[in-house]
Amino acid sequence: MGPSIAASWIWAPALFISVQKSYELGLPGIFWFTAPNVLALVIFAFLAPRIRQRIPGGYTLPDWIRYRLESETVHKVYLVPYIWYQVMAVTVQIFVGGLMLNYLTGISLNLLMILLLLICLAYSLISGLRASVITDLVQMTFIILGVLVVPPWVAWQAGWPAVMRGLGGIAGNTNIFDADIAFSFGIVTSIGLIAGAVSDQQYWQRAFAIKQKDLIPAYVFGGCLFGIVPVLLSILGFTAANPDLGIALPQGTGLPMIGIEVVLRLLPLSAAVLFVIMLLCGLMSTLDSGMCAASSLYAIDLAALPEEQREVLAKERSGALLNKQEQRIKDELDKTTVSRARTGMYLVSLLGLCLAFVVQHLFSLDRLWWIFNGVASCFVVPTVLSLYYDRLSAKGVISGICLAAFGMAAFIYGNWVKNDELTVYSAVFIIAASLICCFVFPRKEPWIPLQRRPAAHIQE
Repeated sequence: MGPSIAASWIWAPALFISVQKSYELGLPGIFWFTAPNVLALVIFAFLAPRIRQRIPGGYTLPDWIRYRLESETVHKVYLVPYIWYQVMAVTVQIFVGGLMLNYLTGISLNLLMILLLLICLAYSLISGLRASVITDLVQMTFIILGVLVVPPWVAWQAGWPAVMRGLGGIAGNTNIFDADIAFSFGIVTSIGLIAGAVSDQQYWQRAFAIKQKDLIPAYVFGGCLFGIVPVLLSILGFTAANPDLGIALPQGTGLPMIGIEVVLRLLPLSAAVLFVIMLLCGLMSTLDSGMCAASSLYAIDLAALPEEQREVLAKERSGALLNKQEQRIKDELDKTTVSRARTGMYLVSLLGLCLAFVVQHLFSLDRLWWIFNGVASCFVVPTVLSLYYDRLSAKGVISGICLAAFGMAAFIYGNWVKNDELTVYSAVFIIAASLICCFVFPRKEPWIPLQRRPAAHIQE
């Protein structure tokens, strides 16, 4: 499952923003992009075993929150970012994939986005998460092959001295701990990436699907495997930053396409084809994972289930064995769940496509990436605390989210006007506000898992 975890984390930003930031900011840019990305996955080596211990039969993170806080209100609020993240997974992948193919072929961007979506939807509908994991392995093979061949080939063609001259990017800075870059890019990126992973059902879904003994190695290996990709792709950004090579994008072309331009300038067509296939594999791996995650959220968290089915699901959550009657109810539920899951895929695909038609006119890729990670940061603190802090209350969570929403408004505005100071301070405020509220409004008594409660307490 390690390759599947890595592949599903290789969003468009890993393939395009990594090159853009190494081109713009040099070594500090790729450092502050790669390190938090790897850390975001490795953190799950701690979170995944913990949630499996606390809710052995779980399916989704919002369902755990409903079970943990015993609040339908908090559960509904939590569904907003978790569904939003999967919609954005669809939006960003088809938008960037379409943008890339439009740049290369001139075919209509909207038409290309629809085609990419339909291709991925076709195989995801057949086998769901199983299909996603299998295709992730194939796609990750192409991704690793691509980054091991194309960037070193570019370096060989341009000459390693030419690459070294571009290590500072167009900013001319090779200090990875540069204070200005750490403040303007590093803080927001670190908060956003970690929050994004924790607020993404794709990784909780795999946490519930992987054998418990394999959880830690899977996430650690996945994080390390992922790190190879942006580090090697940064070679393209460094090469483009060397002014002697004269590499520049055509007028009106978005900066994330700079890596493709480098490959087209320095390598033969066959290499460019391999590179495009690699990029498409990375985009499609996240696209199908997003569809599968959305399907589980729709089937488990949005479904209107009969009371007896909800009772069986609640018992399964706690890890208790089901009797024969309960098992029959569970089998019937599984059959209808598949149908609902496919409906969820259709809905998230449609929403993602509609949003892609809109956002292409509003935000650049890097700012769009910051914004959807900013939404996730409103929920990261209570999510982590729900696993470790037994006095976490529904009141504390809701209060923190409401207060953080003011910071989120400032965060979006800061991205809109490209004010880095406002963006950074609002990102920090979101985390601080949520954390303070969670501790200011604790439960009166520590939470007790359902399976450990006295029978009289359960009946109440």
